[in-house]
Amino acid sequence: MNFRHVTVAGGGVLGSQIAYQTAFKGFDVHVYDVSVDAVDKAKQRIERLKPNYVRDLQATRDQVDAAEARIRYFTDLAEAVADADLVIEAIPEVVDIKMDFYKKLGQVAPPKTIFATNSSTLLPSQFADATGRPEKFLALHFANQIWLHNTAEIMKHPRTDEAVFQAVIDFARAIGMVPLPLHKEQPGYILNSLLVPFLEAAQMLWVNDIADPQTIDKTWMIATGAPEGPFAILDTVGIRTAYHIAHAKGQAGNPEFEKLAARLKSDLIDQGKLGKESGEGFYRYPNPAYTQPDFLRS
Repeated sequence: MNFRHVTVAGGGVLGSQIAYQTAFKGFDVHVYDVSVDAVDKAKQRIERLKPNYVRDLQATRDQVDAAEARIRYFTDLAEAVADADLVIEAIPEVVDIKMDFYKKLGQVAPPKTIFATNSSTLLPSQFADATGRPEKFLALHFANQIWLHNTAEIMKHPRTDEAVFQAVIDFARAIGMVPLPLHKEQPGYILNSLLVPFLEAAQMLWVNDIADPQTIDKTWMIATGAPEGPFAILDTVGIRTAYHIAHAKGQAGNPEFEKLAARLKSDLIDQGKLGKESGEGFYRYPNPAYTQPDFLRS
């Protein structure tokens, strides 16, 4: 594994974390997004990550500043990937958007460049032909709060070159992750094969008016001892991601998910409640109700 230059496409919640973690481990990182406004938001997200590394990893101020200094930002895709050894795609979970992105990326990236999708639910084989280099394409999936929850699920598709698979496993280790190789395609990998049905079950209780989010979270936390319930997790994941997943399933013909997508949009997204990143989702931040001492006692 001789990667030196890494481009992260998409500076959202997880994309910004991937970029900063990679830079923190010494790689030169380019962040690409579609507009100046999106790039500015990515810069703000990355700036907000620095105190977490000081608090949770005991990093020094010099270390977190040096990591930030290794990141450059682009709105021109060709410039962003001009010398990339690896491109990690972390753009919206929408098939058409990803398909269009890979067609453009394949045309401007150098022949050496490996492409990796951070898609949570979609399979790399869906986009392999669009990349123009299916043998150099695979999935590389991270969990939120990457500096603490340091899993990297590496999933190949049937045409991924074995050397590429191994190179990305080595890269994941080099940026402080625990590599988790998947040898066959699986929607949701390991983590989301477990997590997504859990979150969807909670959302169905909410959208069908069985119980409100705080009651559902409280039930899970008291009964299992978990530090967070499903709606707290959804705030961390981001409400837009939950919406895109529900919308895709609704479009595929599932009316329950169509109903869920509509509720997420009307009750949260249209109100600017995007989760932790916006300061409010199902809870208000920085001091959400589930962290208060009396939450589980009343």
